[in-house]
Amino acid sequence: MSRLTLIVAATLENGIGQNAGLPWRLPKEMAYFAKATSNAPEGKRNAVIMGRNTWESIPTKFRPLKDRVNVVISRNKEYQLQAQGPAHVCDSLESALSFLSEPGNFNSPIHRIFVIGGATLYNETLQLSPSASSFVDRILLTRIQSPTFECDTFMPDFQSVKGLESTWKQSSSAELREWIGFDVAAGVQEEKGVQYEFQMWVR
Repeated sequence: MSRLTLIVAATLENGIGQNAGLPWRLPKEMAYFAKATSNAPEGKRNAVIMGRNTWESIPTKFRPLKDRVNVVISRNKEYQLQAQGPAHVCDSLESALSFLSEPGNFNSPIHRIFVIGGATLYNETLQLSPSASSFVDRILLTRIQSPTFECDTFMPDFQSVKGLESTWKQSSSAELREWIGFDVAAGVQEEKGVQYEFQMWVR
């Protein structure tokens, strides 16, 4: 059984994007994302699953995201990745999860699997039943509290996704630090005039 971790920065209205990019530029928050998704025990690596639009929003020189297994989902079976290193294309979430479940596909074991966007993939993974072979049991949410950003892309309200029997509970800052394996600033942070908070939700 694969436990998936969804990682996202979202406004209070669950806005996550504008014009195919991020509405904000927060270097410290991006550093947190990079460390959270790449931090793994020696001899293991994490995997990141993303949709094609999310992949294309990453500057070419940073593709693939280093020190992580990069899996890109595209319904176009002819889609060609433009990358500076190895990355993998799968034509569905199901095939991506199947690919990651085969130890023979990798030189080192997969430690954790992160879903990093975009909105369609967030919605699809949140719909996975807790009784399925793979499902989301944890969300690392950077909650953008102020100011108000104009967004044209939104993630689902994970606390009210229909058909889910489990309820989400916000973890403490100490629980977040313990799980993630490094120190994470507690409470509301401010960067470039933007206030946000690092949160972890589990079920």
